[in-house]
Amino acid sequence: MEEAKRLETIQPIVFRQLQNSFEHGRMAHAYLFEGDQGTGKAELALWFVKHLFCLNLQAGMPCEKCNNCLRINSKDHPDVVEIEPDGQSIKVDQIRALQSELAKSGFESAKKVVIIHQAEKMNLNSANSLLKFLEEPPANFMIILETQSLGKILPTIRSRCQIIHFQALSKEHLQARLEADQLPTKTAQLLANLTNSYGKAVEISKDEWFNEARDSVIQWFNYLEKNDPQAFIYVQKKLVKTFKDKMQQQFCFELLAYFVKEKRDRDLKNQQTSVVKANNLLAEVLAASQKLEANVSFQNIAEQITLHTVFA
Repeated sequence: MEEAKRLETIQPIVFRQLQNSFEHGRMAHAYLFEGDQGTGKAELALWFVKHLFCLNLQAGMPCEKCNNCLRINSKDHPDVVEIEPDGQSIKVDQIRALQSELAKSGFESAKKVVIIHQAEKMNLNSANSLLKFLEEPPANFMIILETQSLGKILPTIRSRCQIIHFQALSKEHLQARLEADQLPTKTAQLLANLTNSYGKAVEISKDEWFNEARDSVIQWFNYLEKNDPQAFIYVQKKLVKTFKDKMQQQFCFELLAYFVKEKRDRDLKNQQTSVVKANNLLAEVLAASQKLEANVSFQNIAEQITLHTVFA
């Protein structure tokens, strides 16, 4: 039951939806799990499949201890087939081999389940081959497609599946997931506040430029906090060279906003008077993003923030 509680906290709506469909005997033969990487699609797919094979259901949920549950977890159950992309795509030969496999009866039971990971990577031939299969599915068969990009799945396939939407992770769960990936707490906390996408957070964390960008903004913020005129020179000497395109420049202001909010929240707890300054700086930063979208130069915006903060 611990696994069920963990999954329920990650995706409470999906968890209840899947559990209710099992309890009321309204399970579809085809599901499409749609959501960002790291939102629990693969974990909940296996948990849902275990409902069909568990030898000792507990309160209508998998026991996680019987032979079938353990083999499904270890991807060693003969009647649960998982398909991953072969290189950059899921090829038609993989779907044809699947069809051949499913033409046989279940090895240990009448049931057969297929989970296709990254289903958006099916090429046109493999998608059309799967479509023919979905039009006349065999008895006692279930397929779960997982995707991060619903728009890349053929509409004709989508129409034959029950679509289950996975919400973005909460900041707390995203931070915990990143820390489980061995990221330092401070970095995980920062990334969880910059994006609600696990995949995007991992991508950012692996970018060498990210560390330089973070350290540059921290230094700039320290100058601003101390009303140090070096902040103005720092814009010209460091920030302009580090944040070169508009996407990076927006990221600069997002980073600065995070550090300002973090400092303000600490000051609020300590009842310090610098909260007013933090709020004024935050207002400047939020306006900066809008100015950048209006094609005001990044250097001019950063210099304005510095002037209004250090020389106010």
